[in-house]
Amino acid sequence: MTTAAAPQGPAPAGHVPGNDGGGHGAGIGHGDDDGRGSLRAALAGLTTRGRSFLAAGVAAAACAYVLGQADLLRVGLLLAVLPLICAGVLHRTRYRVAASRRLAPRRVETGTEARVHLRMDNVSRLPTGLLMLQDHVPYMLGPRPRFVLDRVEAGGRREVSYRVRSDLRGRFPLGPLQLRLSDPFGMCELTRSFSAHDTLTVIPRTEPLPPVKPGGESPGYGEGQQRALALAGDDDIIPRAYRHGDDLRRVHWRSTARYGELMVRREEQPQRARCTVLLDTRYIAYEGTGPDSAFEWAVSGAASVLTHMLERGYSVRLLTDTGSSAPGQGAEGFTGSGRSGEDPADSAGLMMDTLAVVDHSEGAGLSRAHDVLRGGHEGLLVAFLGDLDEEQAALVARMRQRGGAAVAFVLDSGIWLTGGAVPGAVEDRLRRLREGGWQAFAVSPGTRLADLWQQAGGASNEASAADTYGGWS
Repeated sequence: MTTAAAPQGPAPAGHVPGNDGGGHGAGIGHGDDDGRGSLRAALAGLTTRGRSFLAAGVAAAACAYVLGQADLLRVGLLLAVLPLICAGVLHRTRYRVAASRRLAPRRVETGTEARVHLRMDNVSRLPTGLLMLQDHVPYMLGPRPRFVLDRVEAGGRREVSYRVRSDLRGRFPLGPLQLRLSDPFGMCELTRSFSAHDTLTVIPRTEPLPPVKPGGESPGYGEGQQRALALAGDDDIIPRAYRHGDDLRRVHWRSTARYGELMVRREEQPQRARCTVLLDTRYIAYEGTGPDSAFEWAVSGAASVLTHMLERGYSVRLLTDTGSSAPGQGAEGFTGSGRSGEDPADSAGLMMDTLAVVDHSEGAGLSRAHDVLRGGHEGLLVAFLGDLDEEQAALVARMRQRGGAAVAFVLDSGIWLTGGAVPGAVEDRLRRLREGGWQAFAVSPGTRLADLWQQAGGASNEASAADTYGGWS
């Protein structure tokens, strides 16, 4: 997507076509506005070399006047006039350029590179001089890119690109783009800034999960694909009265003869397997920061499960300890493949954008999430939890819905500080969750979510074979 904007400063701006429909041009040099303001801007653009020449010229002229040396006066005038001439030439020169920026892609995972493409078009009738193109980039994405463009012919174009990479998730602004014009002697430089910005979204890294069969499906859900809820056979034949617009092919003649009025078969009622991912974001529940912290592992795990379940056709919902969910999420969450009008990639993108900027909350408990889940959302419940005291463990144990399965990944600070050893208090919390019907796992540093997911699927299959209540079906 091409983006560009008018520059900030006294120079005029004009509209020129861009790659994807438009861009804005910048005038560099003489403009149609107040000439005195432009000239002051040009004089303010004198470089260190230009200011040194000007100061040396003034000093030489003063010494020549005191000493009465005509030759020294000529040298002083030459030194003083040269930077002024360069500034005047840049002030009178009229260049009109258009700049644009394109990100490929606009959304990347942590640790993955994105490429930024810059394009500059000279839309004036004169060739440009030496130009320097500079883009403003947050320090988390790398060094500030600078490019030197020697000469751009009239109507010409130059394209350059650079790469950005971040180990931290978030939304990072790119821009504004700056263009700097310099004279051949390096005496004066003029800079113009474009106002347009772009945003690079760095999302959590996702991990592919094994295709184990999760629980939480009600009868008829199968592998998560859309199924019809029928009370008798493959088709729901419970009749109802005919309404205008009903398809005559659905007329149930036996019921029509019985009731003496036109009756039709009730429409199929599609339902979908559901999955809720609970992310504990409490500040007091995690210790440490950075890409390898427990909180970042939890965010990445939530992203992996959401993506995995969406690909399998589940209706997924993202929930945090504050009771909030992803923007644009419906009452039943985002839907995966199999529902017309919704693209699973778009749904996943909205949730990834939410997880890209999720941060710690100031809450001390999980009561708000418990209230939301108590409202009823049958299906699989997957929770990524931090430190749990006895009260919070009991609260989480009650979150599990009676008709669905629940899996908890507990990232206790004691485990992460000891390098993987599970303290006795954590064992008590895990036992409390398992007594409540959860599949509970303690997560240590370096653990792969795919391995725990495989263990949970294997444990649920064993429980299902033994007809144990609460196992995965």
